[in-house]
Amino acid sequence: MSKIWTGRFEGYSLDYFKKDLLSGTIVGIVAVPLAMSFAIASGVKPEYGIYTAVIAGILISLLGGSKYQIGGPTGAFVPILLGIVIAYGYENLLLAGLMAGIMLVLMGLFRLGSLIKYIPRPVTIGFTAGIAVIIFAGQLANFLGLRDIEQHERFLDNMLEIGSHLHTVNVYSILVAMICFLVMLGTPRVLPKVPGALVGIVVSAVATVLFFNGQVATIGSTYGSIPNELPNFGIPEITMDKIMMLLGPAFVIAMLGGIESLLSAVVADGMTKSKHNSNRELLGQGIANIVTPLFGGIPATGAIARTATNIKSGAASPISGIVHCIFVLLTLLVLAPFAVHIPLASLAPVLMMVAWNMSERKHFAHILKLKSGDSLVLVVTFLLTVFASLTVAVEVGLLTSLVLFTKRMSGMLVVSKVLPDHSNDAGKVNAEVVSSGHDCPQVCIYSVEGPLFFGSAQTFEQSILPSMNRSPLVCILRLGKVSLIDTTGEEYFRNILRDYQSRGCTMLLTGVRPNLMKSFDQTGLTAEIGEENFYAHTGDAIDRAISSLNHDACHGCKHFAFKECTKLVRPVMQQK
Repeated sequence: MSKIWTGRFEGYSLDYFKKDLLSGTIVGIVAVPLAMSFAIASGVKPEYGIYTAVIAGILISLLGGSKYQIGGPTGAFVPILLGIVIAYGYENLLLAGLMAGIMLVLMGLFRLGSLIKYIPRPVTIGFTAGIAVIIFAGQLANFLGLRDIEQHERFLDNMLEIGSHLHTVNVYSILVAMICFLVMLGTPRVLPKVPGALVGIVVSAVATVLFFNGQVATIGSTYGSIPNELPNFGIPEITMDKIMMLLGPAFVIAMLGGIESLLSAVVADGMTKSKHNSNRELLGQGIANIVTPLFGGIPATGAIARTATNIKSGAASPISGIVHCIFVLLTLLVLAPFAVHIPLASLAPVLMMVAWNMSERKHFAHILKLKSGDSLVLVVTFLLTVFASLTVAVEVGLLTSLVLFTKRMSGMLVVSKVLPDHSNDAGKVNAEVVSSGHDCPQVCIYSVEGPLFFGSAQTFEQSILPSMNRSPLVCILRLGKVSLIDTTGEEYFRNILRDYQSRGCTMLLTGVRPNLMKSFDQTGLTAEIGEENFYAHTGDAIDRAISSLNHDACHGCKHFAFKECTKLVRPVMQQK
């Protein structure tokens, strides 16, 4: 446990505590309406969002890898959790969250935190924008006050449901939503340090009680009273059938939670010039998601907006996150009876604004304008997130990125036939001097540049094949700019080597990098090539090649590929 606390409270003072107290209170004020809103949007009771903010928030602050991370329910989870609730029910959502927590802990223990950074940016922006669209569209029913709406797992089904109930529009709900929206937008201009969402909800709730009482659906009329007490402890029913059934949903929760929390931690690093521990962050997130379902809470992760608010408000340590949780808990215990008067129409613009802020619209437009492979990945991931599922979107997005990356990398391999350039004193090799009339029949030299892997191995083979057909005595491969070789590249390389050797040709390698040499050693290629056939410099390999020439074959040759050729050819010319 001592490692968890190392450096996090070093030099902590009363001044730091004052900063944490202020920032934690501000974040707590922001978190209360969001916690209830996200819970309702996820298809569960509002108090479950409060429980999540308190329990998961404390554990993430204490055990996570970022000093400034604020954990709790987030908008990114909304479509995922809603889909699970619709398909499997609330009880199974708790079990899925617990399983996701175990997966996150394992990810942290196996030090997989750094792997999250390899998810391409177009994929994360694509699914984030897709989630934003789902959240925004999901609040249209509450904004318009539609009645008898049945929630569906698929986006199109929900849109059709809304369309078929447009005749139930409630003008009072629209009016309440607009009051909340306008107050929410205007508050930062008048009271810049006061959360606009909270003021908007309070003002619109008061207006509802005074002027539209009974005309607009509220938390109380829809979900009943919110208990102003601590949550009860309970273990979800666990069976092997349920575990197998929920493996997929749990994995999605774990992956999204890991990505979201680490992205939030990276944002915090950028704002504070600090450095988070990604594996510890996954451990903290995992433990939080194991414990939270035992108290009725829904899955949680790092909240980017609340974390940024925490830092901007002057947070100095994880204490600010704990203060935020205590504030949310006190709000539950003291103000819960008043929360029943909050109109659902007031929560709709709050969530719509969350969706707008998380939509990554500027980055989305920028990548789209590039009209590149990344643009394709972005659009595919976005559309599949909205119209299929996040799981399918990420899988296809990653696969598309891999295919495009492989294509780009395969194009980076350049194999050039070269010879020494006699026009300069240095005698460096050059591809431009090679021609049909200037090319040694007995020695071939190739410069290979780029990665030799499954995507480029065939290109490598096809570039070398012409020389194989001529059966030279020596083939020199300049590998100084080959960065890596995988098993496919190794297999192609071995086939070429054996073909040359079967024709009586010697292969010489020059400039091999240490990491490439290590690969050759591990795969046995070094032994097959022969250690004596590796050279640091191309010039030494050329000297070895010339000493191996069949001088009789040099008689009458007019290519003069090497300076030494004049000595080898002259006796025949003199005889003429």
